[in-house]
Amino acid sequence: MAEGIKFSAGENPYLVEHGGFYRRWMPMLSDINELVETVKKIKTTTEETWIPIWGEVAKVHEDMGDKFLNSENVEEAYKEFMIAKTFLSIARYPGEITPKKKEISNECSRVYRKACEILTPKVEIVEVECEGKKIVCHFRCPPNAKNIPAVLIMCGADMFKEDRGWASQHAIDNGLASLVMDGPGTGENPFPWEPESVKAWMAAIDYLASRTEVDSEKIGAFGISRGGYSVVQLAGSYPEKVKAIVANAGHPFGYEMTQKELEDFVKARNERAQHVFGKIGDPPSFPPWTIEKEKKLFDKWSLKSLGILDNITQPILMINGKKDHLAPIGNIYFMLENGPAYGREARIYPDAGHCAFKYQEHWANASFEWLAQKLYSI
Repeated sequence: MAEGIKFSAGENPYLVEHGGFYRRWMPMLSDINELVETVKKIKTTTEETWIPIWGEVAKVHEDMGDKFLNSENVEEAYKEFMIAKTFLSIARYPGEITPKKKEISNECSRVYRKACEILTPKVEIVEVECEGKKIVCHFRCPPNAKNIPAVLIMCGADMFKEDRGWASQHAIDNGLASLVMDGPGTGENPFPWEPESVKAWMAAIDYLASRTEVDSEKIGAFGISRGGYSVVQLAGSYPEKVKAIVANAGHPFGYEMTQKELEDFVKARNERAQHVFGKIGDPPSFPPWTIEKEKKLFDKWSLKSLGILDNITQPILMINGKKDHLAPIGNIYFMLENGPAYGREARIYPDAGHCAFKYQEHWANASFEWLAQKLYSI
């Protein structure tokens, strides 16, 4: 880890900070100094310069991966391909909003699949069907698995399934099968980001239950950021099938922010809305925010509004940083204060921000150990 990296609960793409813009990718990179040096080259976030800078450093690592592969050093080749994938993930942020972003997103998927080809056990590219639509997902399970627990790994708003390969590996390490699926409105999930799109997640659970490797009565779910919200929404929408969940961050569960918290939240959202990640001349890639918008969002998405709060009785492990600027930890306290008197656990990191990525080494495998313990004990 590079020395001198400070903390900031913000979205500044010109600085590498714990809790800041690059928090999403930092745990997936072995050399943070390389990230710092690359960010120094960034003068604008528009795709004309943003994509080539990240594409160049990604190519260096893909080429290194090819050299390792040619010398039959599969382990190092995999590491280099995954680093290349991560830099391409930065290049496509916040998603496929322009043709060039779509092209670089396809490159990200290509390199990830290249890495998957040499991974053991392999990643199986599968399709989950829901209301006549097909959702491309990644399935993995331990070798010779039969009738074992499984976990649905749920992605968020701007991180795709290629960015959650590490989570599927933790599932494997803990004897779990896994299915990784893009969130509605992102990647290869054709459903829009709307409350009723929980049906896509439910279809993914049904798909897992249909696999001969999986015990249909022992399925859990894991999600981060918006995925942290989705996993809780899924638990309340499909309680008969979802037996344990890990929710890292997530908003809005039902916690009503104070006026000061609302003002700080809106300020953070508007700081994010200053940047253009599309073409020169495009509007900012995120819309401006207001307290009124946030209240409407709350009324639309809160677990109370959806009428599913009382359905959530499965074991829950909740994780976040105390300084989260996008999913206030009041959401965790809300869940601890509502529901059964037992079965809800939480880990809050006092000096971390959104999703506590600074401590991913601490909570990542622990999350899947927890899921395995809960699911295997059913």
